[in-house]
Amino acid sequence: MPCYFITGTDTDAGKTLVASGLLALARRQAMTTLGLKPVASGCESTALGLRNIDALTLQAQSTPAMAYEQINPYAYAPPIAPHLAARYAGDRLTLEGLVHALAPALAEPRDLALVEGAGGWRVPLNDDEDLAGLAERLALPVILVVGLKLGCLNHARLSAEAIRADGLPIAGWVGNLVDPGFAADAGLFGDNIDHLRARLAAPCLGIVPRLDGQTPKARAEAAAMHLTLPTGH
Repeated sequence: MPCYFITGTDTDAGKTLVASGLLALARRQAMTTLGLKPVASGCESTALGLRNIDALTLQAQSTPAMAYEQINPYAYAPPIAPHLAARYAGDRLTLEGLVHALAPALAEPRDLALVEGAGGWRVPLNDDEDLAGLAERLALPVILVVGLKLGCLNHARLSAEAIRADGLPIAGWVGNLVDPGFAADAGLFGDNIDHLRARLAAPCLGIVPRLDGQTPKARAEAAAMHLTLPTGH
């Protein structure tokens, strides 16, 4: 099944917004979809157990439906780095464990599957492994979400260099406007986007404007209007 790893230039770059938007776009085209969030911290306690809003957003855009535990096999309450949240919970995250946990979901035939990371490319999984290693283990092309704000050119280029240094292709990048002030000067904003287009050397899959005051489902549908699927979809 066509599957991609979603990473960002930083925490809150908009990975879930972009991932859910791409899944919503695929659903509009009558595709079957799957969005996975292997590790999530910042989960809320519910009658059904710990639940993460990002994982729930991806679950809502996955069709046919899949159980939450398969979407998000590792869930932790503290809104901190996943490896620390796991440690405080008495767990130890490993790449082997993640691959094993995701195997049943990834065995399901879907037209488009997305595996969303946590934070940026070099987020630790434990003392020896990074979450980026999951994309390597699964041999997934990467979609880079660039949080559009001051400093994003450096963050985007360093992230792209790290992804390629790890031997993975970048299937595309998406700019997500996290700071409305960054687009206040249309000419300057355009110059920044042109720089990213030239220096990231990967297809731009869209530029998503600031989307506030909507439900996660509505935001996914709105984001889909500004996105294109990676080549082959």
